[in-house]
Amino acid sequence: MIQLTINGKTREFSQTQLTVADLVTQLGLTGKRLAIECNGEIVPRSTFGEVQLHTGDKLEIVGAVGGG
Repeated sequence: MIQLTINGKTREFSQTQLTVADLVTQLGLTGKRLAIECNGEIVPRSTFGEVQLHTGDKLEIVGAVGGG
């Protein structure tokens, strides 16, 4: 089980291994324009599938909003 803090709220996931890409899928954010920060570092979209998440990680996820 992995416990993460996402946008200030603690969430638990049953997996023992979880990448940023897996997290995006689980949160239903696939295909959205996102900026993700993990422990104070921006995670480039090109590395979402490679960056492993660990219990205690703190993430901020921000979605782009269009308008006019």
